[in-house]
Amino acid sequence: LLFPVSNLCGKCRPRDTDLLQPSLNFMYWSLHQTTPCSQQRAVAVLLSNVPLLELLQKVLECTWLRSPPSEPAYLSAEDALLCSGWLLVASLLLYQHRYNTEVHQTLSLDLTEVLNAVIFRKKKPVLLLVSIMQFLRAVLRQNFSSSLLVIVGQPTAQGATQPQPSSPQDAALHPLTMRQVFSLVVSLQNLLVHIQLQKDLLLSQAVVASLETLVEYLCVKNQDVALHVASQPWHRFLLFTLLSGSQKSFLQPEVLRLMTLFLRYQSSNIISQKEISQILQEAAEANLAELPEATSRALHLFLCQV
Repeated sequence: LLFPVSNLCGKCRPRDTDLLQPSLNFMYWSLHQTTPCSQQRAVAVLLSNVPLLELLQKVLECTWLRSPPSEPAYLSAEDALLCSGWLLVASLLLYQHRYNTEVHQTLSLDLTEVLNAVIFRKKKPVLLLVSIMQFLRAVLRQNFSSSLLVIVGQPTAQGATQPQPSSPQDAALHPLTMRQVFSLVVSLQNLLVHIQLQKDLLLSQAVVASLETLVEYLCVKNQDVALHVASQPWHRFLLFTLLSGSQKSFLQPEVLRLMTLFLRYQSSNIISQKEISQILQEAAEANLAELPEATSRALHLFLCQV
C-alpha cells in the first residue's frame, strides 16, 4: 500500500491538500508504527521515489510563502499539510541515517529560513512550530551531514563553497554562526516564558528538547561555546519564571529537563545544591505512581544525571 500511495503523492501539487494531507500522514505512521525490518523497507521505498521527494521539497518551501493567520492558534488545511511535510522529512532524515539507505534525490533547504521560522515566529500555529523544531533537531543530531539534505551554506559536491566564516567560533560551528546560535537560544527561552502562560505541554516539550539538542551539537563542535551557552545567567531567570506559575513545583517536566541540562554541563551559576536538594525533597514526598509519564521520565533522567 505504501508504494501506490507514495506514487500518487508524486503526481500531486502542493495545493492538493485534501489528497496529500492523509497520504503524508499515512507515510509518516508507516515509518513509525511498524517493525524494524518493515521500517527499513519503508524508508527504501520512500527514498527511491524521486517525484515524492521533489513534491516534499515544494511543500517545505511553501512554509516561507504562506501568509501568517490572524490568529496563531488557527491551523488551516495548508498549515496542516506543512506540519505533515516537516514531520515526514524529519523522520526520513532519522531513518535514512539509521539504515544508511541509498538516496536517489536530495532535498535542499536554506538554513537561515529554517532558523528564522523559529526565531521570528510571526504567529505560526503551535503544531507547525513544533514540526519545524522536530526537523531542526534531526539535522542538528546529524551535524548537518545527512546525505538526504543539502543545507545552503555548506560546501557543494562540485567543490564550490560559500563565503568563509568570519570568526574561529563561526568556523567551528559551521554552518551555524554564533549570532544564529544565540538568537535561537533567546527565542527558545522566550517561547518557554510564553508557554508558561498558556500551559502548552506539546510546545514546552519541543522547546526544551530543541535546547538539549542544540547544546549537544555545540558540545560536539566546540565545548567552550557549549559551556558558555549553558551558563548564560538568563537561564536562571528562566527557571525562576517557570517556577513562579500556579504549580510552583520543581516536579514539572520542562523544569526537570532544564535542570538536567544545566547539571550535565556543570552550570553551577544556574543550578545550585539548594535547588538539587529541593527537587530530591519534592520527589521523596510525591506519590511517584501518580506522576504523569512526562514528569516520571524527566525525573528519572535528572536522578541519573545527579
